[in-house]
Amino acid sequence: MKRRDLLRTAALLPAAATLTPSSALARKRECPGTGDLGVVIERATGSVLIVNTTLQRVLGRVEGLGDLSHASVVFSRDEKYAYVFGRDGGLSRIELPGRLMDRRIIQGGNSIGGAISDDGRLIAVSNYKPGGVKVFDSTTLETIAEIPATWEGGQSKTVGLVDAPGRRFIFSLYDAGEIWMADFSDGDSPDIVKIGKAGRLPYDGLIARNGRIYIAGLFGEDGMALVDLWEEPLRVRRILDGYGRGEKKLPVYKMPHLEGWTEADGMFFFPAVGHHEVLVMDGRTWKLVDRIPVHGQPVFVMARPDGRHIWVNFAHPDNDTVQVIDTMTRKVIRTFKPGRAVLHMEFTPRGERVWLSVRDANRIDIYDTHTLERVKSLRAKSPSGIFFSARAHRIGL
Repeated sequence: MKRRDLLRTAALLPAAATLTPSSALARKRECPGTGDLGVVIERATGSVLIVNTTLQRVLGRVEGLGDLSHASVVFSRDEKYAYVFGRDGGLSRIELPGRLMDRRIIQGGNSIGGAISDDGRLIAVSNYKPGGVKVFDSTTLETIAEIPATWEGGQSKTVGLVDAPGRRFIFSLYDAGEIWMADFSDGDSPDIVKIGKAGRLPYDGLIARNGRIYIAGLFGEDGMALVDLWEEPLRVRRILDGYGRGEKKLPVYKMPHLEGWTEADGMFFFPAVGHHEVLVMDGRTWKLVDRIPVHGQPVFVMARPDGRHIWVNFAHPDNDTVQVIDTMTRKVIRTFKPGRAVLHMEFTPRGERVWLSVRDANRIDIYDTHTLERVKSLRAKSPSGIFFSARAHRIGL
């Protein structure tokens, strides 16, 4: 090496040596691992916040996502991208580390949610208008397939869209009252399987047992529909028929979200439609075994990742309240009043914290899930949904 090059190298050494632990930490904070990241939907402004769940801080804001009045999110396998499904039919891909809009398309007139295939290559969107399901390449957002939901009444709204193992998507037809599957296991031309009749007005669905069980909730009648994806041939089984029969239902102010179901110790905990109850179903017999009285009509019934506690929020006019249920005793052990319009909750990957959106206070509250005490609050513009990338790849509950 020439003397001039040696001097240049020596001149660099002191600068490198001055890299203190605090400055190294600062660099790490600026460039977090993607598993630390998540998004907060800012409903009224069509924007999302990029947040760091480990540091409990807001990193930036991405704007221009359109109507987010009923938005949902899925994440890429590498946790680098968030796909946001907007109510205006918008499908937006956000790069989380760069805090920027990577791609955006308008794929329909009114969409209600979406899913990503288990290999990470397909994005499926369920639509109210014009109905049916559309599937896109996850990298380019180019159309792969269009699946009309045609029945004798025309085009059906599609709801309860979830991904299942083997490049498959399961969804329900709201108007037709059916459950279908789009199977992409042999390539990009799907095999459409019309599994069977679910019942009147299926309004949402979930997948549980690591991708084995699909359950659709019914708004038009008491009961639910279940499909065991290990069975051959696939069929629809009715469960919990008449669980509310003979009782006076209250007006339903907001439909509960079945993706907020949870399973703990072999039992399923889920919101009752039109009742101030959390229902408990045996996961072996599919029979109702208990009813837990709660503050209002539940919307999300969500388990801490270890399954010990269930956190519940409520529909208007009781949406200023959150309750915690102990799964061992099936009793409410704590009631909080964070503020008006607690719309969503999300647990950090290991479950030591839960984040609550308090929309009308323009605030995100963070609670310690063991002490049940609030530890921090963050400012946001009309926050609604909260989604963390590191929890997004667990199939089922």
